Amino acid sequence: MDIDEFDDLKIILWLLLFLIFGIVIITCRPDAEGYIMTVNGPEAPGKMGLTLEHEHILVDFIGADSTGYFRWNRDSVIAKTEPLVHEIRRRGFRTFIECTPAYLGRDPVLLKELSRKTGVNFITNTGYYGANNNKYIPKSFYSQSAEELAGIWINEFRNGIDDSGIRPGFIKIAVNPSDSLSPEHRKIITAAGIAHLATGLVIASHTGPDNPAFEQINILKKNGINPSAFIWVHAQNGTQDGNINAAKEGTWISLDNIHYRPDQDPGSKGSLEWYAERLLALKKQGLLNRVLISHDSGWYDPSEPGGGKINGYTAISDYFIPVLISKGFTKNEIDQILIKNPAEAFTVRIRKSQSD
Repeated sequence: MDIDEFDDLKIILWLLLFLIFGIVIITCRPDAEGYIMTVNGPEAPGKMGLTLEHEHILVDFIGADSTGYFRWNRDSVIAKTEPLVHEIRRRGFRTFIECTPAYLGRDPVLLKELSRKTGVNFITNTGYYGANNNKYIPKSFYSQSAEELAGIWINEFRNGIDDSGIRPGFIKIAVNPSDSLSPEHRKIITAAGIAHLATGLVIASHTGPDNPAFEQINILKKNGINPSAFIWVHAQNGTQDGNINAAKEGTWISLDNIHYRPDQDPGSKGSLEWYAERLLALKKQGLLNRVLISHDSGWYDPSEPGGGKINGYTAISDYFIPVLISKGFTKNEIDQILIKNPAEAFTVRIRKSQSD
């Protein structure tokens, strides 16, 4: 082999190494298709599988000035909730989005241990919960600007919650279900928008009726944020037309509190039939790709002996899906709601207005 041939061979080998290295980087990086942030770190959205997008393991209602990790024993919580998580895994669910916010019982270390024991993905959150007249917001909130609040949430995303190193996968906020937002709640949604633009985390807002939902959407739009960055939590408490109009703008419509109640009138609001009809209305408008559903179930309550009664997370799989099938929903449509939509909604991605 002469020198020229040897040089050509070296070039070919280097090109092959660069090609192999590039393929490894592309296929191994979770953000190759975007990523979700679980309590175990970033993960590809395609690995979420069947997802419950609004549930709770533990909630502490004592108030922001009194709550803390000292209020519960993690081993006791795990002993009571682990069997319920195994139940949903046996039904094929792979991801559990835990919506308990800071100062209301959020415990990322507890969720990471549950994930280890069950094999289920858990996603926790950052943000402040303003509903119930700010009972679950720390006193420091009132002297802070929206930018300062956002800084707290951005820091949790970049550096982890407390000293756990566990990062949040979405922003959870809440506002009162009133005709218009209070100044405090306008500050919360503004801070959430700032945090979204810095992190790409979707904003899930416990809201309810139409008016506060659209007021929040408009605040985000004025700040250059696309409505697809916003999840209207408890949208079942809004009007059907409101849900449809928000979904047409790109908002995620989260229909929560889906429970099986054997003694309930099938036609009454909140029944499985009622939820199915709301989904049918969205389907007729071609908007199933904007819908999320969950139980908003649980939860271990530290103020109750033994954590109190905990409702499970199987009503959707055991009772609601059969109702949807009876209404003509196909497997692909059900997968759209329970697999594709959560993966799209919770992918970490900055979503600016189209004009920006």
